[in-house]
Amino acid sequence: MARKKSGKDKSEPQSTLYYFYTQERWDNWLKTLEEMDFEGDPESEEMPEGLQSLGNFTQDINVSVLKIMKLFLKGNYGAETALGKLNEVEEIVMANAPEGELTDIIEGIQLRFLVLFLACKKVISGDAEGDIKTLVKEGRAVSDDDSAKALEIAATIGALVINGKSCCGKYLRGDMDELDFFDDWLIEIDEMGASLKTLKNFDEQFGDSV
Repeated sequence: MARKKSGKDKSEPQSTLYYFYTQERWDNWLKTLEEMDFEGDPESEEMPEGLQSLGNFTQDINVSVLKIMKLFLKGNYGAETALGKLNEVEEIVMANAPEGELTDIIEGIQLRFLVLFLACKKVISGDAEGDIKTLVKEGRAVSDDDSAKALEIAATIGALVINGKSCCGKYLRGDMDELDFFDDWLIEIDEMGASLKTLKNFDEQFGDSV
């Protein structure tokens, strides 16, 4: 189990002025996505521009959230501060989806991000232990029959990944056209791992770099 961090911050002279993700940023992404084509040319092998932008959109959220976790794990943020900043982002991302053509797409993203936020909370509370292979097996056994339990298991896997473990590409080699909730959450955890790699040399100095 990862060492539980103190509730006291090491240093935060400017951090109260720094926002990891804002409502304006979210709204700007939605406006961009509304103008995108998600259907594409049926005769072209290229991914529709809407799906490409959707990938950038979700990565932006993953990176923003995981920066908070990096600072927490480094000891710059105590548990209370990290949870507060995480909740700020969660309130934006998980608010009611806008009505219109993007509704189903945004709700699908929000469903996937359930595991991101719960995994981060497990890291902050120190509630993450287990063997990933065993946990994947358990998650597949319950899957859609008990989505709440499947989410808990997936979030534990996600927390282990945030703490340095590897997952989940090798568990996603089956039929990707028939995904259940647990598969979707494994895909998100895989993307979390990819986002963490982009933050390998991340050294946030409270607003000096983003």
